[in-house]
Amino acid sequence: MVIRVRAASINRRDLMLMDGVYPLPATPGIVPLSDGVGEVIAVGGNVTRAALGDRVTAGYFVRWVDGPQRLAMAAEQYGANFDGMLATYAVVEQDSVVHVPAHLTDVEAATLTCAGVVAWAALTKPVPVAPGETVLTVGSGAVALFAVQHAKMLGARVFSVTSSPGKADGLRKLGADEVIVSTETPDWDRAVQDLTGGLGVEHVVDAVGLPTLSKSVRSGGYNTQVTMIGAARTPVVESVADVFGTQYVSIRRIAVGSRTDFEAMNRTITEHRMRPLIDRVFPFDEAVQAYRYFRDDNPFGKVVVTMP
Repeated sequence: MVIRVRAASINRRDLMLMDGVYPLPATPGIVPLSDGVGEVIAVGGNVTRAALGDRVTAGYFVRWVDGPQRLAMAAEQYGANFDGMLATYAVVEQDSVVHVPAHLTDVEAATLTCAGVVAWAALTKPVPVAPGETVLTVGSGAVALFAVQHAKMLGARVFSVTSSPGKADGLRKLGADEVIVSTETPDWDRAVQDLTGGLGVEHVVDAVGLPTLSKSVRSGGYNTQVTMIGAARTPVVESVADVFGTQYVSIRRIAVGSRTDFEAMNRTITEHRMRPLIDRVFPFDEAVQAYRYFRDDNPFGKVVVTMP
């Protein structure tokens, strides 16, 4: 089907694709960006999942509907080897089509596909966060921000770690119950243990990666689930040779989520009337500036490009 794109948003993976350091190389000349929203303006004869006039987006992966992710599914991505959303018109495969929450603006709805879904999958698989449980988010990029919002919708008590003092208040306003600034409290894993009475948190969403993984593990308790997000190749500050230490935890690294995950997330967003955090919006003719701003200005929230 063909959609008239209204807005699209940038993720860290889009910079990695541009720089040639993403695990899946970008096809030369591909239209970038996995995240976007638009109105259906044309459908094929066998299309049943959407109709003319529907407001839709697409999943990150072209054909991953549900169940375990396979390598072949992971190798088909919008904005990498299938044309993405930084365009006036986009062609999307029926299997990937997702209707967006009606209460969201186009700018807000254009932010969900990558960061929103991966944060949701981190908190709901394999064992979902239950009301009253504790969640630690590490980082203050878009994934971590979505993780805070999702965890609160799921009824958790949320602890957040950020390296930026200026973002601490923003995390509190977003819903974090406790915020630790790592530049002020380098042993933030001990601070998490103290705040939880030595029990540790039950779920960790680490959106930084290997540099913080050891402390994320040490922030946990017995049978904590630690999820590491992202494909970025970041330098390791401390050894992770004995990352488990004395902890009994499970550690996993995930790649976004399925269409079914996306739809489940949207139902919860609709129920709670949640709104993604937007940092800045650029018009289409300033898309290059949007990329530069995303790379260089350390945004707090999503950076979105709107179409004419």
